Amino acid sequence: MPTTTLRTLNGLDDEPASLGDSTLILVDYQNTYVRGVMELTGWQEALDAAADLLGRARAAGATVIHVINDGGEGTPYDIRTEIGRIHPSVAPAEGERVVVKQAPDAFVGTDLGGLVEAAGHRDVVVAGFMTHMCVAFTTAGAFLRGNRPTVVAAACATRPLQSAGSELTAAQVHRGALATIGDLYGVVVESPADLG
Repeated sequence: MPTTTLRTLNGLDDEPASLGDSTLILVDYQNTYVRGVMELTGWQEALDAAADLLGRARAAGATVIHVINDGGEGTPYDIRTEIGRIHPSVAPAEGERVVVKQAPDAFVGTDLGGLVEAAGHRDVVVAGFMTHMCVAFTTAGAFLRGNRPTVVAAACATRPLQSAGSELTAAQVHRGALATIGDLYGVVVESPADLG
């Protein structure tokens, strides 16, 4: 079984971020994913972990940035309707910025990069929906722009997928995405309690 990661080969560390010295990026915790055609496996447990993470970040004085995807009117990602809004359990507090994106990497076509720079921390903590899509691509985007991402696994969720005729469970997709992230793009921790 391989034990050497691309992070190791590139001289990158595996030390998780400290919330007090990080910017927290919460990705797509929209009602889109808690019911209907896009309902994710394990969304409630992930939302509970996200609420814990958000509470810890606020207590640590971290900058919190919420990201939502706008797919346009009539889609499951219509932010003008209740289905596309951020779930109440992780709703933004006064002063917390909300970034509206239209691509899996939340840095593309948005002011997220400028907000992260203004917060003044190289470390970012990323969590959200879906693990294999917007969490993975936003983490990669942060890495490629010079940030040091940490992803909180328990605060992420996804759904089953098919690949070349094979059925993959949500757990397989979730863990595969986290393995990709952990190989190069960021440090993966299991729960909010694992952050400094």
